Amino acid sequence: METKILNITLLVSLIIAIIIIYFFVSIIRYHRRYMKLQREKIFAEITIRENERKRIANDLHDSLGPLLSAVKLNISSVEIQQPEDRIVLDKTAGYLDEIIGSMRRISHDLLPSTLERKGLLEAIREFINQVNTRQTVNIQLYIVKEISVPKEKEIHLFRMIQEIVHNTIKHAQARNLQIGFSEEDGHVLCLTKDDGQGFDKEKAMAGSQGLGLRSLESRCEILNGIMTLDSMPGAGTNYFIKIPVK
Repeated sequence: METKILNITLLVSLIIAIIIIYFFVSIIRYHRRYMKLQREKIFAEITIRENERKRIANDLHDSLGPLLSAVKLNISSVEIQQPEDRIVLDKTAGYLDEIIGSMRRISHDLLPSTLERKGLLEAIREFINQVNTRQTVNIQLYIVKEISVPKEKEIHLFRMIQEIVHNTIKHAQARNLQIGFSEEDGHVLCLTKDDGQGFDKEKAMAGSQGLGLRSLESRCEILNGIMTLDSMPGAGTNYFIKIPVK
């Protein structure tokens, strides 16, 4: 009788164990499926956003740019007798120059042509040079080892650097920002370091600044990479990004 009870107990325990294992396996499979769908959704959203940026950049460059240049040319060719009218036209031409310059910067920020023509590092160099001429933050780029990044990944890495630079300018109150690139064991390594005021990551994620941080994490996840953020109030901010390139 005792042997029978023991066998029944063992059988019931085995059935319960099988149910529990099946339950946990189902949860793991569901979680993996959910994460895959989330990555696909994020990738689709970012792809749509990049395509829209490309369309707007092309419209600015191919349509509005030539049109504004033609307007400026027509204004410059107008013969004016009165000095007062000439002053007005010269001011108008100056305003058009500012508009054309701003439009070119916006077009470049939306889709840097250098990225397609010369690759990631040249596009980052050009972007940093432009920022250094307009901002008080001194940005330095270090290439420890030349990197080779697939074309489909370049735009995401470029956007991540853009986001880090913009965050530093807007929030860090930093005087210096260092950006370093290298490649090791089939991975691109990127380390950025600023001497700004730093921040509390948890509080930042809950506020408006968290949108930029979530964008960085999303792009890094799309690239099957990892990103670590080291920051605290008064101690600056460091980003470390590791992306597989094979």
